[in-house]
Amino acid sequence: MIKRLFDLVFSFIGLLLLAPILLLIAILIKLDSKGPILFIQNRVGKNNVDFNIYKFRTMRIKSEKDGLLTLGNNDSRVTKVGYFLRRYKIDEFPQLINVLKGDMSFVGPRPELRYYVNFYNDDDMKIFKVRPGITGLASLKYRNEVELLKAADNPEDFFIKTIIPDKLKFNKKYIEKQSFFFDMKLILMTIVKVITK
Repeated sequence: MIKRLFDLVFSFIGLLLLAPILLLIAILIKLDSKGPILFIQNRVGKNNVDFNIYKFRTMRIKSEKDGLLTLGNNDSRVTKVGYFLRRYKIDEFPQLINVLKGDMSFVGPRPELRYYVNFYNDDDMKIFKVRPGITGLASLKYRNEVELLKAADNPEDFFIKTIIPDKLKFNKKYIEKQSFFFDMKLILMTIVKVITK
């Protein structure tokens, strides 16, 4: 109950305070490339139910047809403005709407695409007991995920066989340790990581 109240209050305050910045980013995205301001994608949330996640669009339109994974920050599909947004995780700001709606929380397992959830085993499904989050233990460990994928000989295979199982291990650990104070610790760690990157 405390976690949900925190999410409601601070996602609302965040959207209010960031409104001028969000408007500026929206204008820059439209000036930089053709396409919508937001990238809306289906992800898997609490209770294994699908929802639409919101991000600022950082790639050229129809980029998904060239693959679901982003390979490095210099992926040719990423726009000039998109590179900056991705570098500082600003493209995640619209997920405050997801938090306000109750699709997500500030802290929890990152929501995955249904295609990759199909590789989970029965024990892995326990991560759907909680709302997915903007940040979490696995998110902190894999902040450089796109660069790891770029360096892999077979990015898709590496993601499915190495990254996904390791992320699930950290997500399960979060579920075991979760508390309001642990969430605050992870939020502070995320802010420090972003600032010092």
